[in-house]
Amino acid sequence: MRVLGKTGLQINEIGFGGIPIQRIDGHGVIGIIDEMEARGINFIDTARGYTVSEEYLGKALIDRRDKFIIATKSMSRDYEGMKRDIDISLKLLKTDYIDLYQCHNVNEKDDITGALKALKEARDERKIGHIGITSHSYDYLMSIIDNTEFETIMFPYNIIEVKAENLFKKAKQNNIGVIVMKPLAGGAIDNGQIALKFILNNPNISVVIPGMGTIEEVKINSMARAGQFTAEEINYIEKLRDELNGDFCRRCQYCLPCSVGIDIPSSFLIEGYYTRYNLREWAVQRYNNMKVKPDACIECGICETKCPYNLKIINKLKKVYQVFSER
Repeated sequence: MRVLGKTGLQINEIGFGGIPIQRIDGHGVIGIIDEMEARGINFIDTARGYTVSEEYLGKALIDRRDKFIIATKSMSRDYEGMKRDIDISLKLLKTDYIDLYQCHNVNEKDDITGALKALKEARDERKIGHIGITSHSYDYLMSIIDNTEFETIMFPYNIIEVKAENLFKKAKQNNIGVIVMKPLAGGAIDNGQIALKFILNNPNISVVIPGMGTIEEVKINSMARAGQFTAEEINYIEKLRDELNGDFCRRCQYCLPCSVGIDIPSSFLIEGYYTRYNLREWAVQRYNNMKVKPDACIECGICETKCPYNLKIINKLKKVYQVFSER
């Protein structure tokens, strides 16, 4: 168990990321929550933008709400929008109280004055307990970390993306809770135990939230622990860093929707299965089943303006098409 900064909340260092449950049904989510309860995983993170995630979780948490710390988040930037989203979250999660509500995916261009006002009012009304912020902008979070009203931050951190270490150190000094997203680098890392071990070795982190869409994933992730790396694990980490070199898709999906319907994150994921993980037959099958393939790109560039990592998406889509056209 670790403490989530100044919130004082006692949480398991392995939390639950609520994105993948969009792909299953409500009954399946109940089984996942059962397994989490049995294994002491008590921190749940979801979002208004995760389609049915809040709804499924709300039904699964009936009669055991007190056993879990619930965090959710909204992309609303204005007062009325955030106020509305808080009430929707409360309704869907079937609770009168959300432990942590976060301003979601904020960057330096955003004016969140109105949203923050709504969050403070909700806290005063005891609709929410604490206020957090999530971002993909290191510079933005560094600019506010020493003078912020937010009690928690959420930022990507994994074997490949280690830029956040100074940010996390400053957060710890200011008693701000640190929530780690993208622990598997959006699917680019194929060994979850090593990935989580790496993150848990950082004492400045409060909780890491791998997305979990099956009971088996809950079982495996719950066994992750901090500790010394073996020579074999170190070799794995070094090889992975050499292969990816920072130019990879984290599958945050902010590039979507594509103007012509290409599933951009899945395109990169499938190419990774083919080129890095030696799953060529399976990757080819998935590529062939894509409704709109990467060569349909019209190079409008809209996706690149929305990518928080400034990836050259157009060129990367061309590479995907080249890989599979030459197979």
